[in-house]
Amino acid sequence: MRAIFEHIEATSRLSWKLYVRQASHFRFAWHFHHEFELTLITHGTGTRFVGDCVEEYGPGDLTLIGPELPHTYQSAQGDGGHEAIVVQFRRDFLGADFFTRTEFAGVDSLLERAARGLSFPPGAVELGRLGTLPPPERTLALIGALVRLSRCAEARPLAGSRYVPALDGATRDRIDAIVTLINEEYAGPITVQAIARAVHMAPASVSRLFRRITGATITGYLTMVRVSAACRLLRDTDRSVAAIAGDCGYANLSNFNRRFRELKGMSPREYRSRWQA
Repeated sequence: MRAIFEHIEATSRLSWKLYVRQASHFRFAWHFHHEFELTLITHGTGTRFVGDCVEEYGPGDLTLIGPELPHTYQSAQGDGGHEAIVVQFRRDFLGADFFTRTEFAGVDSLLERAARGLSFPPGAVELGRLGTLPPPERTLALIGALVRLSRCAEARPLAGSRYVPALDGATRDRIDAIVTLINEEYAGPITVQAIARAVHMAPASVSRLFRRITGATITGYLTMVRVSAACRLLRDTDRSVAAIAGDCGYANLSNFNRRFRELKGMSPREYRSRWQA
């Protein structure tokens, strides 16, 4: 899949970049850049793609993505506004040898491990105050955040150890089309055959392609999108579980309950009860 190169410029007052990304939705846009990217989701839910790793995200989701590693976010439909705090920096933004100094050995190791992408537990660092600080204090706060992340024992890699980006344009366009189709049509009777026709491939070929690039099966990703939509309806409406199942593409209630439990570890009713509590 061909990831689009994103050119990033530092601001006039900082040697790195900090911004808040706000949108009605985050659309699939497979890309990479030369900078590290630290992203904290503050509002919204959806699916995060990093290399060959596909996972759900929500408020508190915190990742560190290394240079040249393709990634993107696809927000869930109907989930209101989406927001993320994004920090982007080059390894040498404070000098070529800064993070190789003895006292920053932990951060140096953190940046090496970020080549596969890293996920951290919610609250591992606080990024919300960065934008309120003057440039010198802001940069010191970023260094402090990286030090704390380097000591986080719960950090886990995202992309597989054997992942190698595939960068041809036709593949990228096909994955983009598959993800867009699933997110727009998940409520209906979507099939691998229909997806294959949409991207002009044989069903077996499109299934292999999607798994090779994203690490997920088409059926697995479709289930993730449907269950994520069901979670929103369970939280935000008083519709019955059976009605929600139908709204999310499940004609069979037992099948819906089974798929929901596989992903969430509980039944839809238990999920609603815990959320309300």
